[in-house]
Amino acid sequence: MQTPMKISAELKQLFEATNNKKILDKGTYLYQEGMVASELYYILKGKVQISKVIPDGKELSIKIAAPGDVIGDLSLFCSSSSYMLNAKCIENVEVLAINKVIFEDKLSSTPHLTLEWLKYVQLQNQKNQTKFRDLILHGKKGALYSTLIRLSNSYGTLTPKGIVIELSLTNQELANFCGTSREVVNRMLNDLKRDKVISFEKGIITIHQLSHLKNEIDCEDCPIEICRID
Repeated sequence: MQTPMKISAELKQLFEATNNKKILDKGTYLYQEGMVASELYYILKGKVQISKVIPDGKELSIKIAAPGDVIGDLSLFCSSSSYMLNAKCIENVEVLAINKVIFEDKLSSTPHLTLEWLKYVQLQNQKNQTKFRDLILHGKKGALYSTLIRLSNSYGTLTPKGIVIELSLTNQELANFCGTSREVVNRMLNDLKRDKVISFEKGIITIHQLSHLKNEIDCEDCPIEICRID
């Protein structure tokens, strides 16, 4: 499992200085779309699913934020006062919270921290751009294959049998990352299992032929820090 790029130590210190720790149970929301955006959060423990409910009622998952990630940042330096996405805890979670206005003031008065923040934001933008690229260019199939590759980079462990993705996801949760239905994902997963590209048991997926997934979507071998689900 690869280690993702984190925010700088100085940026993390801004969150630590507030001494405002919040603990949330699995299944609860840190924030939801439309709520007043007053805080940013640095994840200390657990995982948070970031998603968007689209007009037809379907949920589109954007990322799974993990320890070291900052969430709630889309409202920063923005005229909108509401969160644009949902943040659901998929594990028990601990975060450090900082007031949005305080964070904006610190960045505005400290140019080198602004540069560090821009580097972090740019990396997140690159991740999102490549995810949407795969969905648009290769459709539902490309979205699923891309999601499996990204999951392997974020949560995969190499074993003699293949790459075990150590994050249990239901087929519906996978479908949410692909912008499609659970039935479509079920069919594609079973096709991959039949061809011995993957296997799965109790929500845990093992990838046996990563090269097959990459070839099918004309993988550009993006840097590992970009090709991730977190």
